[in-house]
Amino acid sequence: MASDIEATLKSLDTEEFIDIRFYRPIGYRWALLFRKWGVHPNTVTLAAMLIGAAAGACFYFNSLWVNIAGMILLVWANSYDSADGQLARMTGQTSPLGRMLDGFCGEVWFSCIYAAICLRLMPQWGLWIWVLGAVTGFFHGKQAAMADYYRNVHLFFLKGRSGSELADARTLLENFERKKWADGFMSKLSDYLYYSYTKGQEAWAKQFLRMRDVLTQKYPDGAPEWFRSAFRSKSFPLMKYTNMLSFNTRVVVLFISLFVNIPWIYFAFELTVLNALLAYMVVTHERFCRLFVDRLAKEAA
Repeated sequence: MASDIEATLKSLDTEEFIDIRFYRPIGYRWALLFRKWGVHPNTVTLAAMLIGAAAGACFYFNSLWVNIAGMILLVWANSYDSADGQLARMTGQTSPLGRMLDGFCGEVWFSCIYAAICLRLMPQWGLWIWVLGAVTGFFHGKQAAMADYYRNVHLFFLKGRSGSELADARTLLENFERKKWADGFMSKLSDYLYYSYTKGQEAWAKQFLRMRDVLTQKYPDGAPEWFRSAFRSKSFPLMKYTNMLSFNTRVVVLFISLFVNIPWIYFAFELTVLNALLAYMVVTHERFCRLFVDRLAKEAA
């Protein structure tokens, strides 16, 4: 069973402790059931989206029991969010649309959670709570996007293009411009959204893009093993931070804030601790990518 579950994962390098021990085993069992029923991975993602939105609505109420019901729903939704990727890899149904839907799913969950908390706290905070919620939501999006990007960069040098969902904004833009709206509105729209998402990630990874371009020019057939190994050794320590910026750590703090009936603690945690982790991750990644650019330049000379 353990080896079967591992086969549905992207890589143990990028998996978080709670996911390995809890969500992935549950998600694997859901994936087996959905495969038996012939359910498409994107359908599972949409179901997760709805369940997570319902969970968020539960956090509006100043009732611990309703909040606990929301926590259970959110755990259920995340088990589906694990299952959709496992099912996609199990059945060979991975796609850019599926990846985009998966990211949008999390945005829906936390948008509902933020709105519920803001509505709950309005009697005490007034409209200022919406300002705090909006700022927190903005940085949440950056945290999640860069965590996703750095995981896929790591997977690219670990497993190659086939094992990573790392995208290139230039290629995505070319694909978007090549298509016509008449060829399919939803297809072209999804291409544009995927391009915009990737472009936003790349805006925070300038040194990595420089390194990638130098590497492509020097090794057009692919990075040599010495470079892949050296890059992974620098990238691997950051994987624990990408996991902290994704779901489990922030949800643990969210649940604690609801248990003690001080929900704004969750916003404060995201704006301080998680933003500090984001800044550390970006600065560290950019620094060692710049060092690799210098190393590649010296070798070329």
